[in-house]
Amino acid sequence: MTAIAVASTHDAEELKQLLESAYRGDSARKGWNHEADLLDDERVPLEEVERMLADPDVAMLAARNDAGEIIGCVAVTRRDEQLGYLGMLCVSPTLQSGGMGGQLLAAAEHQAREMGLGAMEMTVISQRDTLIAWYERRGYPRTGERRPFPVLRDPPLEFVVLEKRLDAS
Repeated sequence: MTAIAVASTHDAEELKQLLESAYRGDSARKGWNHEADLLDDERVPLEEVERMLADPDVAMLAARNDAGEIIGCVAVTRRDEQLGYLGMLCVSPTLQSGGMGGQLLAAAEHQAREMGLGAMEMTVISQRDTLIAWYERRGYPRTGERRPFPVLRDPPLEFVVLEKRLDAS
């Protein structure tokens, strides 16, 4: 099993590089879980990654290979006393479909419970049916809520909201 632990501020550049390679551009197309056909801009500014890593209400988990390189990540953000937000779950494109995404999701749920959270929500671009189905198979049903995408696009994009109750295990 890959080592998964909370990332530090020293990991910001490497996390930024992973996020861009997994979500955008030709490198992302090597995997199944990308937005490269929908979006072509920067996924997340380095400053945002640094802010998240310094925020006590955010736990950014990093999966590392045997050489210590970050090959996957996920963020858990406290929204309120009971609700967490799952974001930035990604695995290096050439390593996708090997089970690491499920390991990261389980680690994020464990982290959320450690933070005292009873539920976790996420948003997924509505056009990403395969990814939504992946989360649904892991216990994240659609809530019926939709949220606007933060940047105007043509055609327009929107998010569907998924949420899972976390048991106390």
